[in-house]
Amino acid sequence: MTDPYESQDTRPPYLWAGFVFLGTLALYVATLAPTTQFWDTSEYIAAARVLGIPHPPGNPLFTMMAHVWGMLPLASAYAQRINLFAATTSAVAAACWFLIGERWMRSIVPVRLPRRLAALAGALVSATAFTVWNQSVVNEKVYTLSLLSIALILWFIVRWDDQEPGEAHDHHLLLIVFLLALTSTNHMMGVLVGPVVIVLLFPPFMTRRAGTDAGETTEWAQWLAFSATFGLIMATGMETSTILKIAIAGYLLVLLYTATTGNWRFTLALFGVAVVGLSVYVFLPIRAAHYPPINEGEPTTLKSLWAVLTRQQYGKPPITERQADFVAQLGMWVNYFKWQWGHDFIKDNLQWMLAAVFGSLGLLGAWRHFKADRRHATAMLLLMTTMTLLLIFYLNFKYGYSQYLPRNLPREVRERDYFFVVSFALWGIWVGIGLATLMEWVQDGLRERFADDGQRWSFALPVLGLAVIPLFTNHLTASRAHETLARDFAADLLNSVEPYGVLVTAGDNDTFPLWYAQEVEGIRKDVTLINLSLANTDWYLRQMQRRPIYEYDAAAGPAIYRAGQWPKPTGPVLSFSMGQLDSLQLYYPFDKRQVLNLGGVQVTLDPEQIHPIANGQGYLEKADIVVLEAIRDQMGKRPVYFSRTVGTYADEFGLTPYLEGHGFARALRPQPITASDSIQLLGGFGWINLQRSKALAIDVYHGSSAARRRPRGWVDRPSEGILGLYGLTYAALSQALQGKDPAAALRALTIADSINKNTREFRTTLPPERAQ
Repeated sequence: MTDPYESQDTRPPYLWAGFVFLGTLALYVATLAPTTQFWDTSEYIAAARVLGIPHPPGNPLFTMMAHVWGMLPLASAYAQRINLFAATTSAVAAACWFLIGERWMRSIVPVRLPRRLAALAGALVSATAFTVWNQSVVNEKVYTLSLLSIALILWFIVRWDDQEPGEAHDHHLLLIVFLLALTSTNHMMGVLVGPVVIVLLFPPFMTRRAGTDAGETTEWAQWLAFSATFGLIMATGMETSTILKIAIAGYLLVLLYTATTGNWRFTLALFGVAVVGLSVYVFLPIRAAHYPPINEGEPTTLKSLWAVLTRQQYGKPPITERQADFVAQLGMWVNYFKWQWGHDFIKDNLQWMLAAVFGSLGLLGAWRHFKADRRHATAMLLLMTTMTLLLIFYLNFKYGYSQYLPRNLPREVRERDYFFVVSFALWGIWVGIGLATLMEWVQDGLRERFADDGQRWSFALPVLGLAVIPLFTNHLTASRAHETLARDFAADLLNSVEPYGVLVTAGDNDTFPLWYAQEVEGIRKDVTLINLSLANTDWYLRQMQRRPIYEYDAAAGPAIYRAGQWPKPTGPVLSFSMGQLDSLQLYYPFDKRQVLNLGGVQVTLDPEQIHPIANGQGYLEKADIVVLEAIRDQMGKRPVYFSRTVGTYADEFGLTPYLEGHGFARALRPQPITASDSIQLLGGFGWINLQRSKALAIDVYHGSSAARRRPRGWVDRPSEGILGLYGLTYAALSQALQGKDPAAALRALTIADSINKNTREFRTTLPPERAQ
């Protein structure tokens, strides 16, 4: 009888990989976000829907793939379909991690079934690491597509390495170059797997040599051709044209060399497939010229296209000017590594304990990998180093959002763990090899008692149970199931604004969900947004001016607006021409207090209140000019609102007496507000229209969505302010309604208390850095 544990079959276990894919996908679907979420999720989902251009570098591959994917009838909600795209790409990557781990364990675990189960354990650890899982259940950015690209390329180079030289063998390299070029049009993270291929192709490092001078020359030619082509691909995403010029010169030199050795066809073939992959970038200027609703950077010219590709909008300093101490930047990654294995635990010591366990297992796996296959282990070490040390150095982040909290330091606006998602997924492979090493030790200890290899390895299988730990210790915080607050907040904020209103917002979380609501779900498209951070860019102002005025749908809007008359306005928000918009300066310094009359509203420009600098000087930003011009042009034509998320921005211009609170927004009125039965002055909130705010909060807003009990509170602390806005609004409303409408006051207070249980209760019982 054939031993079921042993086989001479060395073919990759693709059937097993298929089951890994299905199992991982099932887990992600069970914890999938039902709609959009905060940060860049809404921007990318909306860009996919309208075939737009998200923020630099534009990510054309993602936009086109997600747009096509969104056409598939996989779920009723468009956002859920795009979230499923992230889940699917990550699940395919998990199948690749399984295949790679199984291949690398063949000299460690000679018995087939235990080896495949160990590889399965590694893939499970990779798939359930917190950041991998959390990014796989919502399409927050483009990183799961990069994760898939890296997994595929790593698997293809492993397959190339297992095959004998020949024409079909070389086709793997052509495919790898194509994928490298293609993934660069999604995000440059996917290209960082290239050095692994260069290491495995390096002739002196190859275990299988051709044995002849001609064969060795061919190997060197292949290595040089691949390296030069990879350099070209990499240079397209660098932030300077100098690197691109050097890469072009290097490629031409290699082409001349391979021409002398007779290998020039292969060099040109690599260049050809790279050009085909890079050609996806052509989408950006073509689509930008059609002015889609989301057209960030507006790359219609060669100069603007280069600005988008090189991310000039962000103005980051060169990497030689560190934004934080490099040791602190390493510490940020270590803190994120700690999250991966037990993010559900409230106490840090439990997270550190699991980090020590899985960190040790990964290091054990790396050590055993080097003993078993030094060449592949070196390539893996290079990839891990690239995705950690080199990436940390290149990204040059400020101090982490939750790092050194007692100290006043320049910080990132949010946690940046998603940039290191590949390193956490790759660590799972080494954890799998580490578990295989523990099994190896167990079966060695049983050698004297059991002669049968399969039996010994079977007794060692319980060791693999460690792999399920992240599944149970991350499932509460990695899951996005049932979370609808971002979409609900967008609808609530838009519905706070009267028909055809102009709404001033501040940043990502109070703007991108509104883009999603308008462009994907068609909610309140009549409202025009002015984002204060984006209004400092030329492209955004042109985009805002071009935006058509959409008809207000009274039947779909709140009942509170149905009795009014809302004539549709004409013309853009600003009276500026495109030339005048382009001529606006970034800053306008001033040193004297001035009072302006804009459409009947008295605006005060005080240098001590508006962007104050030394010696009684202040300045206006381009965005301030835009807002003031919108007030001047639109007062009496369209309602002008300021979202409460902009804080005291409107008050700094002396507009407090003119601002009437409508729930999450403050309407700018042409005359100073006076108290009445329906208008009340509330400490900390200013003037509020009590009846309008009550109708919004009780009849329109999704208070139950905000008040929903979350097992670990609000996990993403940087976006907690939106949830806090709900709590403060309902608490203030409850206070204002005391003695006037006791039932509504009690209801508002109940909602506020339920909301606060997701925030303050946890923040007062947890250490600061983990109060999420």
